[in-house]
This record gives sequence, C-alpha cells and structure tokens, in this order.
Amino acid sequence: MNLLETIDTPIGSYAPDFELPGIDDQVHHLRRYLEKFRAVGVISLCNHCPYVEWYIDRLKNIQAEFAPQGFTLIGLNSSNVDSGTKSSFENMKAFAQRHQLNFPYLWDSTQDVTGSFGATKTPTAFLIDSNGIVRYKGQIDNHPQDPLFQGEDYLRTAITSLFLGEEIDIPETKPIGTTLIWRN
Repeated sequence: MNLLETIDTPIGSYAPDFELPGIDDQVHHLRRYLEKFRAVGVISLCNHCPYVEWYIDRLKNIQAEFAPQGFTLIGLNSSNVDSGTKSSFENMKAFAQRHQLNFPYLWDSTQDVTGSFGATKTPTAFLIDSNGIVRYKGQIDNHPQDPLFQGEDYLRTAITSLFLGEEIDIPETKPIGTTLIWRN
C-alpha cells in the first residue's frame, strides 16, 4: 500500500473540477453537472469494498429521492488496478449493471481527482452546491451495517438542509470504510 498526498478540500471551498470517463463511455465534467443540478454528491466508490456493498442500495435510494429536486450522485472509482483488485474499467461496468446503478460511475485512473477531494476511504461523500462549493463531506450515515437502524443519516440530512436553504448542522464527519490503495 502506498500513501498519496491529498489536498483535503475543506468545507466551504471550491470542489476540484474534473473531466473523467464514465462507464457509459462518455466524458463527464463536474462543471456541466453544476450547471444542470442544484446539488451534486460525489461518492468515492470501488467494486470490492464491503462498505460500498452495504451502502449501494442506500445510495440508489438517495438518488431516487432527491433527483426530482435537482440532485445527482456521481460515483468516483480511483482504486489501484495494479494491486490485484476488481477495479478495472470493465469490472466497473459489470458492478454498475449488477447493482443497477441509477447514477453515473466514473473512473479516476490517475487518482488525481480523488486525491484533490481528500478522499481516503470508500465510501466517502462530498456534497457540492450549484456554485461548486463543498457543503458536506464524510459518512453517508452512522449505521453502515444496518440500513434499517434509526441513526444519523448525514448525507440525506445535508441534502435536505441545502435544498431548504438552511445551515447544515453537521457539515463534516470522519469517513469510515475501506482505505483507498494508492498507486506507487
């Protein structure tokens, strides 16, 4: 395992812009999403993380719940394919099909975008407003292994607060999940 220096984009600062390939064979630009949506949630994902498996249905539900209000999630995979993981671009397509993802899934092959955001674990959520400002980052919720538990739904609450024009009470939480493997 290798550590990469991350920028760790702070709350209240501009999210790093990107142009990355998606599993739909299109290039995706954050700027274009911000022109179209009221808010964007960027989620660090990978094809082999147990935490991602626990959260994938909740992420699809968040997408379905907030899409009509002008929201989209974007999955961002930056796993190191050289480490023997299942994170090839073709495996990303299979993962998305198997889970019937209802949001874009992008490949950060250089790991530059993920490092710029400051993600260190999968999954980590970054909520970005239409001006490109990071308003929340951290956990999706505080009950990864039990989707029915009545805990703190950090990302859902942050999206709701943002859309209501209210302050986000908990703008940052410490990510939990699988540590990203960085390229040498």
